[in-house]
Amino acid sequence: MPLWTWYGLKQGKVSTNWPKAGEDGQAGVLGMPRFDPTKCEDGCRRCADACLPGAISMAQAREAGSSAAARLEVDYGRCVVCQMCVESCPRGAFATSEDWAFGTSRREDLLWAEAIASSEGTAVRNEIRRTFGRSLHIRHVDSGSCNGCESELQALNNPYYNLHRLGIFFTASPRFADLLLVTGAVTYALRGPLLEAYGAMAEPRFVMAVGTCAVSGGVAAGGYSCGRGLEGVLPINMYLPGCPPNPAAIIHGLLMLLQRMPQRLKHGQLTAGADRA
Repeated sequence: MPLWTWYGLKQGKVSTNWPKAGEDGQAGVLGMPRFDPTKCEDGCRRCADACLPGAISMAQAREAGSSAAARLEVDYGRCVVCQMCVESCPRGAFATSEDWAFGTSRREDLLWAEAIASSEGTAVRNEIRRTFGRSLHIRHVDSGSCNGCESELQALNNPYYNLHRLGIFFTASPRFADLLLVTGAVTYALRGPLLEAYGAMAEPRFVMAVGTCAVSGGVAAGGYSCGRGLEGVLPINMYLPGCPPNPAAIIHGLLMLLQRMPQRLKHGQLTAGADRA
């Protein structure tokens, strides 16, 4: 008997029941840093200076008497989860967390705001669930990534996550795909092939930007080889930042697209209990 056959029989069923029940496999994994503006120190800009991709920046001059939080602009769509803001902050305004459910249908929901306003995901149209039912076929295009996102995508088909159990499949041809899943910073050299893949898809077709590079360009944004990710190149229906986003975050984003899970992030803040999706 082959070794792997024996190992499989011994282990039994290892696939998680998540998101219906069970563990998501991300316990102890670092997520996006949490921001608490009440701990911000006046005159301090250490977090902004330490942030390589520019996810934290100093805001324009505000009105007299405005809060300390008004001095900072935090864009999770540019965050690469390096934790440098956590290490550089002397007051703990940025802290480590296990928050990873950062998929959104609106780019502005990745920007931190003091008040969480109610919003509707207009970018993801209401007919998605009616059109696709409980099935989705994905064409993945690497538009110039470091292969970190590809490693996480590969994990979706391992025995633990077993993406097929959710009715979601990868396809080799864009002609059979419902969703174009894009990773990488969208380099100028790969923009043409990416547009060709999108053009070969039948309507209705949808686009998901996976990873900070695809969402905003990441650390390479505005460089000699690329612009600022997928924005302005194709219409985006789902944004999923992270460097890279973990498999559970990708599954959450895909199920959001199918309207089988709710969006948990609004204006840069997770709703209560959403850090474990």
